[in-house]
Amino acid sequence: MRRMLVFTLLVLPALAIAADLGACRTCGTASENSAGRGPIFGNSPTDSGSIGQEAAQIWTAQADLQPVLHKSDKVLEGRVSLVIDGKPLRAEEAAETMVYFRPTTLPAVTPVETEFTMLTRRKQFDPRILPILVGSTVRFPNQDPILHNAFSTSKGNAFDVGLYAEGEGSVVTFARPGHVRVYCNVHHSMVGHILVLDTPHFTRPGKDGRFELTGLAAESGDLVVWHDRAKPWHAKVVPGKSKALEVSLDLSLRRIPQHMNKFGKPYGRSKNASY
Repeated sequence: MRRMLVFTLLVLPALAIAADLGACRTCGTASENSAGRGPIFGNSPTDSGSIGQEAAQIWTAQADLQPVLHKSDKVLEGRVSLVIDGKPLRAEEAAETMVYFRPTTLPAVTPVETEFTMLTRRKQFDPRILPILVGSTVRFPNQDPILHNAFSTSKGNAFDVGLYAEGEGSVVTFARPGHVRVYCNVHHSMVGHILVLDTPHFTRPGKDGRFELTGLAAESGDLVVWHDRAKPWHAKVVPGKSKALEVSLDLSLRRIPQHMNKFGKPYGRSKNASY
């Protein structure tokens, strides 16, 4: 009888403690694998014809490198439609729009170590629109048999890689958030856009124009819908409390903005302007 009592007093509490530890370990694993990873790019499709195959591949590579954020499970969603001269465009055209959310308390962001690319091909920048986190680096390869000279005069992120022939090109680090317009000093019609963001919450709309940002905290902030041919759309929202948003952008701006060359002078004819 005394042995039975000793067993009850010593062994059963130990089993209970072990069970509690096991339960805590399981809970910890479950919470770490639940809403702990917030999206950099949200649920953007990579097969949209509007952004091109190269841009889709870049998008996939970036989406695979998501940083670990604070645990949160709120969502922002909506639909973007584009209008030009009063006429609506096809829903898939909204894939060239960027949607990002800047909470009142911005999380610390760490740029991925992977190098992004904005290549020159057929006298165009590809991808034409490239979103990156602040502090990221971008390489400018040349796949054309002619010379190019990527440059920007955007405040805080001005750069000039100089004339470069076909090859790997140079690397530029973008240290400040903002919109960087990229031009070619040789070809006036070449325009690219790098959106340097200080928030990890951004995405593109899908083929139906719909977007979704997940893994957000229930904190108010500024939702921005950006297109290079429209004025940015802003709204104060609270993830988890705001209804699905309907956003319409009027594409009233030029696809090729008026600009000078890197010397601040008008473009002239160049012997490298054609193949």
